Amino acid sequence: MTSKLTNAQIAWRAAQDIEDGAYVNLGIGFPEMVAKFQPPGRQAIFHTENGVLNFGESPAEGEEDWDLINAGKKAITLKPGAAFFHHADSFAMVRGGHLDVAILGAYEVAETGDLANWSTGPKGVPAVGGAMDLVHGAKRVAVITDHVTKDGRPKLVRRCSLPLTGVGCVTRIYTSLAVIDIEDSHFVLREKLADISMDALQAVTGAPLVVSGSVADLLVPEL
Repeated sequence: MTSKLTNAQIAWRAAQDIEDGAYVNLGIGFPEMVAKFQPPGRQAIFHTENGVLNFGESPAEGEEDWDLINAGKKAITLKPGAAFFHHADSFAMVRGGHLDVAILGAYEVAETGDLANWSTGPKGVPAVGGAMDLVHGAKRVAVITDHVTKDGRPKLVRRCSLPLTGVGCVTRIYTSLAVIDIEDSHFVLREKLADISMDALQAVTGAPLVVSGSVADLLVPEL
């Protein structure tokens, strides 16, 4: 395969589409990296399911306060105006439609917008967790992911084969090769790396890519 974006570069690209002042939940693991790349002059307000709003960057090593953690059990800092609340209130925010954006990882995304990002396999997480609430409570759901699995199989597919997190919920996917919207149950290509051909990109995508208008080059900084 041609060169591809690093996880940091994928996270950077996703961060560019977050509006100033947006209320944002980042999935555990890789999606948490998006918070590092807020564009100049814009600042999101980050929410974590365990009950913190407007938390900041990770503290320096040795300066952690382990009473202050996010849903992934990672140490956080607080910004002025940060708030604490009950776990149930946190999910009321999610389910009540008060989050502008949720950015999650994925095992599979279907062309219909269905998302599978948990597994009951030997190395899978034990349950779907709060992701099922996030994908239907947030106003916009985006996915960041490598374009293919570690063994080269497409992660963007016609239909998901793994347990679903949500149905018809994803609207945009940022991958290591492209930026793709989901519209009318189709993958619509918006940006791709300049050095990958359409044929090569389609070969590693498990459903047809639709081109509507021009396709921009996927440009990211060296990180």
